[in-house]
Amino acid sequence: MNSIELAGVGMTSQRTRERLIQRLIDQGIISQPVLDVMRMTPRHLFLDEALSHKAYEDTALPIGYSQTLSQPYIVARMTEILLSAGPLKKVLEIGTGSGYQTTILSQLVQQVYTVERIEPLLKKAKERFRKLGLQNVVAELSDGSFGWDGHAPYDGIIATAAPQAVPEELLRQMAPDGILVIPVGNGQTQDLRLLRRIGKSHEFNEEIVEKVKFVPLLGGVSR
Repeated sequence: MNSIELAGVGMTSQRTRERLIQRLIDQGIISQPVLDVMRMTPRHLFLDEALSHKAYEDTALPIGYSQTLSQPYIVARMTEILLSAGPLKKVLEIGTGSGYQTTILSQLVQQVYTVERIEPLLKKAKERFRKLGLQNVVAELSDGSFGWDGHAPYDGIIATAAPQAVPEELLRQMAPDGILVIPVGNGQTQDLRLLRRIGKSHEFNEEIVEKVKFVPLLGGVSR
């Protein structure tokens, strides 16, 4: 990938990115590592070219197959919450989508495992990971409701689609003192929830962070 593609021009330039970062700060994002990574990550590369001029607006954008690239504020907020307990070695992402959230995480944790149920989206995301030279991302076509048992337990789990209730499989795959950040609810109203496993017990502290709007977490695999 050449430097012009990475840096962007016009509405995808570094100056446009800086304005987005300032908006994130104004909305309360305080993690400097998260802000730095979002400043340097070329969000326009995760969209079709026709939408790339909107890449650094603070809004969700369509990526096809009734899925969206999450609003930058939500990506920053969820990432900041996930990292709030300290450095994470192994993170599971439910819903690869375009691969943008995955790419942000890959620069902040040691290893990212990510699952996506829509094969064409996963193929595009994998190609982006390859072009960006990401070495610490492993992606699989799978129903995210079941997590990814083969690499469990995880220090952190983050979901980019909303189930109506927290899947038991995700709770079971959390490491001791692990953290889960997940939107929960129906299509009309959802809460962003933070769950922390209490040591090695099967008990969890849970808190509601804020109201959010995500696509639903659906079962099965679509090829």
